[in-house]
Amino acid sequence: MAGKKVLIVYAHQEPTSLNGSLKRAAVEELSKQGCTVTVSDLYAMDFEPRATRKDITGAVSNPKVFSYAVEAYEACKQRSLSSDIIEEQKKVQEADLVIFQFPLYWFSVPAILKGWMDRVLCQGFAFDFPKFYDSGFLKGKLALLSLTTGSTAEMYSKAGISGDFRYFLWPLQHGTLHFCGFQVLSPQISFAPEHASEEERKAMVASWAQRLQTIWQEKPIQCTAPWYFGQ
Repeated sequence: MAGKKVLIVYAHQEPTSLNGSLKRAAVEELSKQGCTVTVSDLYAMDFEPRATRKDITGAVSNPKVFSYAVEAYEACKQRSLSSDIIEEQKKVQEADLVIFQFPLYWFSVPAILKGWMDRVLCQGFAFDFPKFYDSGFLKGKLALLSLTTGSTAEMYSKAGISGDFRYFLWPLQHGTLHFCGFQVLSPQISFAPEHASEEERKAMVASWAQRLQTIWQEKPIQCTAPWYFGQ
């Protein structure tokens, strides 16, 4: 879709990893469609994951007791957040679709990506009260998790030892992305690439590239409890 803007938030240390291949496949396919693709390569950027007082460039509202949530909210309203946060927020604001590419760490995102979410998706930018979930400030934008796992698909089934993969997606897709107003597309999960053959890994990349050919035709999931946990 020519004219569409895509942000890929990429969190992997190794360019030759499967995550790196999936990221490159997305850039190539979406660029071929005429999309403008921006990549935030968090490790290459040496992105700061810690939410600290340094994120506030102006005076804090309460110098005696520091509350990050309160001060980030005030700084967001006053445009006095640190430049790295403002730069990432601008990328999000301009994007029609945000793709998060990462390996699953402990049923969640790597720390550097968690820090990106903590610092960038702050109150005042991504949500406010009562402007959250379907009324979140990022409504109208699409978000998609593309991730790799260490365990097999069988282990992430309802009968598997790790439980259905949808269980670990609840805090990420619902509690974070949907909370901020994103419409969430079905995740792209590449199971256990470290235990796969070279041909199987190539098939994972090809499957992702093929899906992206029609990504703009996809409908978001119903991001409510039944999608994750059943009726």
